[in-house]
Amino acid sequence: MKERDNTILVVGGAGYIGSHMVKLLRSSGLVPVVADDLGGGRREAVQGAQLHVGDIGDAAFVDALLREVRPVAVMHFASYIQVGESVVAPAKYYRNNVTATQVLLDGMRAHGIARFIFSSTAAIFGDPRYVPIDEAHPKTPINPYGRSKWMVEQMLEDYDRAYGLKSVCLRYFNAAGADHEGELGECHDPETHLIPLLLQVASGRRAHITVNGDDYPTPDGTCVRDYIHVEDLCSAHLLALRQLLEGSGSARYNLGNGNGFSIREVIAAVERVAGRDIPVVAGPRREGDPPVLVADARQARECLGWTPRFAELDTIVAHAWAWECRHAEWSR
Repeated sequence: MKERDNTILVVGGAGYIGSHMVKLLRSSGLVPVVADDLGGGRREAVQGAQLHVGDIGDAAFVDALLREVRPVAVMHFASYIQVGESVVAPAKYYRNNVTATQVLLDGMRAHGIARFIFSSTAAIFGDPRYVPIDEAHPKTPINPYGRSKWMVEQMLEDYDRAYGLKSVCLRYFNAAGADHEGELGECHDPETHLIPLLLQVASGRRAHITVNGDDYPTPDGTCVRDYIHVEDLCSAHLLALRQLLEGSGSARYNLGNGNGFSIREVIAAVERVAGRDIPVVAGPRREGDPPVLVADARQARECLGWTPRFAELDTIVAHAWAWECRHAEWSR
């Protein structure tokens, strides 16, 4: 059965990053079709794109979906992502992030679909041996979340070698921000990411922020992370997709801005943008958290021609704050 040469299956397309990707694909003249179990995604976030509700770990669902949609490529965003949860519930992470992904890949093989974009993570690197982290850095993940993503990356190398399935793995550092037009934003339940948690404090939906660990070997004792705007992440995905569609081989890229900000620096940015003080409560370290994660994304810039549009931390926070102000009103 012939593929539809402009149809892209977006797995997890009702979630935070996936929904931004759906919007970008549509504006770029492609036809996104969404598959999502709506466990963490929102039906309204797909903005009218065709939505198939189901579990990609269900081989019958995947077979029927691919038979109907016939995509030219698949983009995969449907992973569990909470580091702390992965430590106490590893079975959940291996089942969803690894086993279900293999079901999807085997369905693709059965239907002759050979292009795959995978949402990976900086957590595959573990505790950095040097910073910034480039693609050659040793892969020694220290939590089940990172190990689950690294397992899939290795699986994809084997599937390329054995079956010719071409993939691009994009290793995110810290996705943040919101659609600059205000239509989409970060809306997890429960929310676990730093910037939206801080903004919920600023908008009055949360009393304070808990800082998990203030004794790390960093300048101010709090973890340092590289924050990248969600729209910049999606633009890198689109560039990687176009390269695959043009016949390029498999590749792996780190995605970040190359600048690290501590939790205290992010708190200060939120206070600047929102014009409100953020009450802070000290908490224990979170198991599985490296002190510093900062990207060297030169390969993505050079090989994909990728240039982030929204690299400034205050801009990332400002777009997220605009979304939070709208969402806080909806939630009252």
